[in-house]
Amino acid sequence: MTMDAILPVPETVRFDLTPRAGGAPYRIFLRIPPGTLPASGWPVLYLLDANAVIATAVEALRVQAAYPLGTGIRDAVVVGIGYPTEGAYDSVRRSWDYGPPPGQVYPPHTAGGPDVRTGGAGAFLTFIEEELKPLVATRTRIDAAHQAIFGHSFGGLFVLYALFTRPAAFRDWIAISPAIWWEQHNVLRFAAAPEGAVRVFLGVGEYEQALAPFQIGAPDESERRGRLEEARTVDETREMAERLRGYGKPVEFAVFEGETHMSVLPVAINRAIRFAFGP
Repeated sequence: MTMDAILPVPETVRFDLTPRAGGAPYRIFLRIPPGTLPASGWPVLYLLDANAVIATAVEALRVQAAYPLGTGIRDAVVVGIGYPTEGAYDSVRRSWDYGPPPGQVYPPHTAGGPDVRTGGAGAFLTFIEEELKPLVATRTRIDAAHQAIFGHSFGGLFVLYALFTRPAAFRDWIAISPAIWWEQHNVLRFAAAPEGAVRVFLGVGEYEQALAPFQIGAPDESERRGRLEEARTVDETREMAERLRGYGKPVEFAVFEGETHMSVLPVAINRAIRFAFGP
């Protein structure tokens, strides 16, 4: 594990953590509130794709938690899981980590590029549960009964896989624009009624199954329209909410007005904070 680095993101440090099994390290972002530790310990929000979203989440939480009578938001630890890259995403590694098994191998799109492998979600979930969570617990006292996880797109796919296979890992499960269609709906092989007191939030942008107004007439209009209609992200997410309700679990479902697959992120993060730490 590398030494902590202080980030421009307030109250947040960054370090790289190599799994015990070896391989490339993860970049971990950790925000611990400066306030008085609750008797039960801090609740926690785990974020996937943290390189892209850690600053948004920390700022949204700390601003609102500072005014609980006006927002209803309680403060919490934020743990972001990312990769040692300056980019927002590591598309090759996240494909492996977030893809449910058995997975596939996809040839590179450019000559000399790496193969993209999927199917490592089980190992990634074990890393979170058996290595990352115990490490976070050495930094501050954690309320083990009040932990949430947030994932978007492939990250949302992983959240659903983890919910079906290890439901005791978190109380609050937040999957935004989940790629349920991926690899012929492979995640549905694991679908089963989650045991325990889980809460689920599923969300999707309005323009994830139809073109946004500004995309109409664009050079890639036809290709983009075809991809949206094939993925059926709005319908698939709504159907997943209905499936989970059928299992008897409390589920919130939202379509975020005016948002696309990528623009949905900031508003979804704010909604996730309210869902996990609000009244």
